[in-house]
Amino acid sequence: QVELVESGGGLVQAGGSLRLSCAASGRTFSSYAMSWFRQAPGKERDFVAAIVWSGTNTYYADSVKGRFTISRDNAKNTAYLQMNSLKPEDTAVYYCAASYSTTVQVTGVAYWGQGTQVTVSS
Repeated sequence: QVELVESGGGLVQAGGSLRLSCAASGRTFSSYAMSWFRQAPGKERDFVAAIVWSGTNTYYADSVKGRFTISRDNAKNTAYLQMNSLKPEDTAVYYCAASYSTTVQVTGVAYWGQGTQVTVSS
C-alpha cells in the first residue's frame, strides 16, 4: 500500500514555472515507477510524464516534452514534476501515480494521489 500526497500547485502566469512534489508513504517507494497525469475540466485524464524506479529513464507526452521534467529522490520517497514555460492549456488537476511497471495508461496505475490544481493565466 502506498499513499501519495501532491503539493506545489497554484496559479501562475503563462511562461512561468511551478514545481510539483509527490510525497509517498511506505518503505517500498523505490520499487514503483512514478508518473504524473492531468485532467482538465470535461476531459479525460491524460498521461504527462513517467520515470522508472531507478530514475534512469523518463518518458513524456509530446505536449510537454522540452518544458516539463520528471525526477525522483528515493531517499526522500518523493517524486517531482518541474514545469517550465507554462501555457494556459496546461491548466488542469495534476495527479501523481505509482505503478508496478512504467505506464502511460490510466489503467496501469496502482495508486493515485488526490490531485493538485494548476492554473495558468494568459
